Amino acid sequence: MKLKLDENLGKRGQSILQAAGHDVSTVPQQQLGGATDEELIKKCRRERRVLVSLNLDFANPLRFRPSQYPGIAVLRLAPKPSAANLTNLIRTLARALTGESIAGKLWIVESGRVRVYQEPEPE
Repeated sequence: MKLKLDENLGKRGQSILQAAGHDVSTVPQQQLGGATDEELIKKCRRERRVLVSLNLDFANPLRFRPSQYPGIAVLRLAPKPSAANLTNLIRTLARALTGESIAGKLWIVESGRVRVYQEPEPE
């Protein structure tokens, strides 16, 4: 799976996802730091990469319609997060990517589970 990690995720997340067999690019590697949300998501679409972010703005399906993108995964940290909490979320994401397709969906990754939002089929 081709993934792009937002600038709010570090090298540990990149390492975990690469070890799980994913092609991982990061915002800092591509010198996209400070890009708007719209610029970043459009870049992901052009590169056919799933966006992985802590930015809750990407969890709004009215602003970023999941069906228009390769996938969006938003990691939801605990109220008082630790490095271990973030690592757990990355591992939860890695496991979920092996069992289900994220294409055209919004995933909210929480500790030990993934909530999936998929737009309803047009009638």
